[in-house]
Amino acid sequence: MSSRASPKVAVLLGGPSAEREVSLSTGRECAAALRGEGYDVVELDAGPDLAQRLADLRPDVAFNALHGRWGEDGCVQGLLEWLRIPYTHSGVLTSALALDKQRTKEAYRAAGLPVVESRLACAAEVRARHVMAPPYVVKPNNEGSSVGVYLVHEAANGPPQLADDMPEVVMVEKFAPGRELTTTVMGDRALTVTDILTDGWYDYDAKYKPGGSRHVCPADLPKDVFDACLDYALRAHDALGCRGLSRTDFRWDEASGLDGLILLETNTQPGMTPTSLSPEQAAACGISFGALCRWLVEDASCNR
Repeated sequence: MSSRASPKVAVLLGGPSAEREVSLSTGRECAAALRGEGYDVVELDAGPDLAQRLADLRPDVAFNALHGRWGEDGCVQGLLEWLRIPYTHSGVLTSALALDKQRTKEAYRAAGLPVVESRLACAAEVRARHVMAPPYVVKPNNEGSSVGVYLVHEAANGPPQLADDMPEVVMVEKFAPGRELTTTVMGDRALTVTDILTDGWYDYDAKYKPGGSRHVCPADLPKDVFDACLDYALRAHDALGCRGLSRTDFRWDEASGLDGLILLETNTQPGMTPTSLSPEQAAACGISFGALCRWLVEDASCNR
């Protein structure tokens, strides 16, 4: 970062992914917080001219508030490396790896972290027959925010009728019953655990609509399960090579005790909206939203 009195921060938001609306909300919240922290902030909606706009603007830091493909998969990280603009969150390799759900599971397994059975399959095959015994979940292999997720119940009469815009190859994953838990890692510190309560499936609306879910933070859990969430999240962060902020999601089947805790995925660009989990966890640890955004800017670099 430059030593100028008010560093110029370009907040990258929007973009062309399926998670555009979430990113716009994240970006606006972060931009407002950074202005409150005294930064000179410019909001850039990431379009085809992003490289030229960044070259013209010459910011001290790019605050990456993009979600999903192109913003979270290594693409924009590579552009920022090329332009030598320090940026927040994880680097090229980690971003590409963590957004690929199947490869993420392979990294988890290599680190000794628990996951459920899953496989990649052609969408046409998934529409034609059960490629795994129900109950199971079908999802894109490289999107987040519960975009395009199908839950196939045990009593399902047939395979899911996937939408036409689903990718040609999808992930099919054994359904993991139980409670939805999540833990944020900030640098080298696992913050706390949140228990996410919903009336049904924790889908896109439950994540982002006010009142769509209820968060118990810190979660009321047995100490061994709580501590395991912190440990597993930090190990996942390290195994994937994450930088800055990450958030790892879990399922916990109470009936199985600690053995019922499994990892679902790690988000390298956790949401930063009014209903998002990572800012809420930071606040529970005494870190304000503005301080969290400032820390991300101060942590920014190239070669991540």
